[in-house]
Amino acid sequence: MYDLLVKNGKIVTAEAVYEGNVAVKDGKIAAILLAGEEPEASRTVDAKGGYVFPGAIDTHAHLNDPGYEWREDYEHGTAAAAVGGYTTIIDMPLQNEPAMTTAEIMEKKIAKVDPNAYVDYCFWGGLIPDNFQDLKGLDEKGCVAFKSFIGPVSPDYSPLTYGQAYEAMNIIKEFGGRAGFHCEDFSTIKWLEKRMKEEGRLDWQGFLDSRPVAAEMLATVDIIELAKATGCKAHICHVSSPDVAQKIKEAQQEGYDITAETCSHYLSMTDQDVLKNGPMFKCAPPLRSQEEVDRLWSYVEDGTFSGIASDHSPCSYDEKYNEILGTKIENVFDVWGGISGIQSGVQVSFYEGCVKRNVCPTVLANAMAKKPAEAFGIYGKKGDIRVGFDADMIIIDPEKEWEITSDSLLYVNKISAFVGMKGKGLPVCTIVRGNIVAEDGKIVAEKGVGEFVKKIK
Repeated sequence: MYDLLVKNGKIVTAEAVYEGNVAVKDGKIAAILLAGEEPEASRTVDAKGGYVFPGAIDTHAHLNDPGYEWREDYEHGTAAAAVGGYTTIIDMPLQNEPAMTTAEIMEKKIAKVDPNAYVDYCFWGGLIPDNFQDLKGLDEKGCVAFKSFIGPVSPDYSPLTYGQAYEAMNIIKEFGGRAGFHCEDFSTIKWLEKRMKEEGRLDWQGFLDSRPVAAEMLATVDIIELAKATGCKAHICHVSSPDVAQKIKEAQQEGYDITAETCSHYLSMTDQDVLKNGPMFKCAPPLRSQEEVDRLWSYVEDGTFSGIASDHSPCSYDEKYNEILGTKIENVFDVWGGISGIQSGVQVSFYEGCVKRNVCPTVLANAMAKKPAEAFGIYGKKGDIRVGFDADMIIIDPEKEWEITSDSLLYVNKISAFVGMKGKGLPVCTIVRGNIVAEDGKIVAEKGVGEFVKKIK
């Protein structure tokens, strides 16, 4: 007898959509059956009329735990991920106290967050100028990649110069790791911010103009060249521009192992949202034009991206509108930059892609599950509906209409730029290793069901 049978759904993989049933035993996909085949199972989920996707992987999330749990913690953040359809998250090392830059800190973090996780989780290891000697230890503990900044970052997490990035990538290459970068050129942004302030351009157009596509392009092209020179695997985080995506695609076509992600907000929101609504829509890189949003979707479709991430960057209401850590917000440059989206990313991507643009569901299975799992070394365990893989699945009802409200969010701080957005196509059931964790917008499992996932060696 199987533990779970998911029946009557349209199974979606990166290659095909087909009708069938999925049988689960001991947390693994044990059989993929023809429609109508219904063996005995302890529990059955009827997915009739729905798509059965592999569980989505959020390649970029900031859960702030430990240290800043008043912004977000694992209990709330992973509950939101589960309801939203992300079955695995890859948590960032910053906005933590301390930042996760050593194996010892990593062990303490796992002990802190593991009892509270509703979905499975991986870690980005920290990559800062002072921890090059700790990178191999983090890799041995299971980190799937290493995160750094080529651009401004918060005071407690230092960016790298290009020379430091070159050295770090040579080290990471030796143990087969992947170096990930926030690509916005530091000097360009700092100079433009200075000019905007000197000219009194402290409005939202001034903010947008201080972070042009050129800054993102400069840093991305330089990191690509460093990856070519060192042979290190690289990942470009939260790509906002289709022109930047084209450079990444060209490097991939040349045979270099350079992966990238975009985010659900870059696929659904525009610079006009920033100009109209201000603080809640501030993020870095900033939102781009509608024309760029539309073109960015073509790079989702052609497989350039290994992830449609949330870049979940939570904060309190005050940090958007009043003060940050006791310092009063004086102008747009002081406002907390980040969008909370871990609960909304899957449904927004489905609506914007499959509903509005008639993108085949296979494209999302590829971009949100298979390719992220391959890029971060967990494919074979995660990322697909295949026998032997973890039984991570989400059922999306393509006809279910939705509106994102503050009350529906499970975050510590129930604020998000996605509030007010409406669409169609909603995750209605989330399964993590055969455990039904969320149904119809509610958590139905005990916290602690989520597990730490290491990179497969």
